Amino acid sequence: MDTVGFYFSPTFLEHHPGAGHPEGPDRLQRVLEGIDGSDLVLDRHVPGPASRDALLKVHREAHLDRLESIDDRGGGRLDPDTSMSPQSWQAAREAAGAVIEAVEAAMDGSGLDRAFCAVRPPGHHATADRAMGFCLLNNIAVGAAHALGAGCKRVAIFDFDVHHGNGTQDIFYEEARVLYVSTHQWPFYPGTGKADETGLGQGAGANRNFPLNAGTGDRTYSSLLDEEVLPALEQFAPDLLMLSAGFDAHMLDPLGGLQLSTSLFASMTERLVTLASRICGGRIVSVLEGGYDRPALAESVVAHIAALGTSS
Repeated sequence: MDTVGFYFSPTFLEHHPGAGHPEGPDRLQRVLEGIDGSDLVLDRHVPGPASRDALLKVHREAHLDRLESIDDRGGGRLDPDTSMSPQSWQAAREAAGAVIEAVEAAMDGSGLDRAFCAVRPPGHHATADRAMGFCLLNNIAVGAAHALGAGCKRVAIFDFDVHHGNGTQDIFYEEARVLYVSTHQWPFYPGTGKADETGLGQGAGANRNFPLNAGTGDRTYSSLLDEEVLPALEQFAPDLLMLSAGFDAHMLDPLGGLQLSTSLFASMTERLVTLASRICGGRIVSVLEGGYDRPALAESVVAHIAALGTSS
């Protein structure tokens, strides 16, 4: 098994969105327990916070100012689903920083080509100017923008969270250098992600949505991967493959209904590793998004990281 970079900060456990909130710190604690009980070979890193300049590559200044203002007050609610506690702003900046550091490691030729960022708060719903859907900053978008600035000519993002990553789509909707591919339940939160949302201007055609019915299951999803998703990624030929790794499409998840299994996440990841080895030197940076059944999340993350460490 190859070594996989693992990016985690204890600060991620200090973000408290509220009592009974589905995106509580125990999600990540269960993931850590699952990893500690496994035989995964990890190169562990504690990330620092992303700089303001790095965040401004995808977020508007007013958005950062608002988050800083709420942080100065000790926290508060941003929308009905999204709130901040005293350590949330630090956790969010470190989550984005984790992705930046993983991207740098994947691109610097040091041999750490694949990484998993065990971050929270999640990010793919955050737009350039709005926090929503449990997300404060768009972690994967910050990482992708950093990759472009560090010499990548093209970055592909595959988002397999059960919810559409409206924020990531919005940020790169007119950007030809970033391919955004999403599989997600439809109709569902946040209401975006129709198949005809394909990009604008220079980004026309660089946005691919595959909305799926509840109850899709492993067989149908696997066929979609082989017939649509993997060919789209291969045709784009990115320098780096990034994954918005949401595991709320799992059959046990209380917030989704796609009915996928842990073994599907593992086999999908193995196929992505094989593809990445062929098209981008094996470089993959995976970033945790959703997943709300705690045992299923831990099991799926362990299987996903194990597959990231397979030799193609």
